[in-house]
Formats: sequence, structure tokens, C-alpha cells
Amino acid sequence: MREISPKDLERMLSDGTAVNIIDVREAEEVAEGKIPGAVNIPLGLIEFRKQDLDRSKEYIMVCRSGGRSGRAAEYLEGQGYHVVNMTGGMLAWEGKTE
Repeated sequence: MREISPKDLERMLSDGTAVNIIDVREAEEVAEGKIPGAVNIPLGLIEFRKQDLDRSKEYIMVCRSGGRSGRAAEYLEGQGYHVVNMTGGMLAWEGKTE
């Protein structure tokens, strides 16, 4: 599984690089703040929402600490999707939130 650091993702966002971020935390967690532009699909719904994802795009998976997003990334990778896990999750995120 490929990984990206929060700093590298923050740099990509500040450079204007188009990224697709999926936050797999629960809605209550996301309400406390998420990376701007991230789409919330709780981990428990990934299996049912995967058809909403474009297999030709790369997705950066995010959660609180990196564990749930890692499981989501492994699952989606096994289904043929291009995914990257953000290490450390939102606990390590120092960038802007919305």
C-alpha cells in the first residue's frame, strides 16, 4: 500500500494539485473538521459506496490516526482502485480544515 505524509498532502494542496481525498471517519468526527474538499465515506460504507468511485482516479484515504484509512485503502486496492493512505491521519494534520 502506498502512503503519503500529511506534509506532502498539504504541499500538494497549497500547490493547487488536484487530489481526491476520502475521509473514512464517522460523520461526528468529520463535523469537528476535515481537510478542505475531502469527501466523507465512513469506513463501514466503503464496500457499498465503491461504485461511486472512478477506477481511473487516485484516492487519498484519511482517518483519525491512519488505521481505518489503511484498512479502507487495502480493501479498495484489492478491488482494483488506485489508493494512497495518509500516514498519521488527522492527528498529524497541521493544514487548514473546514
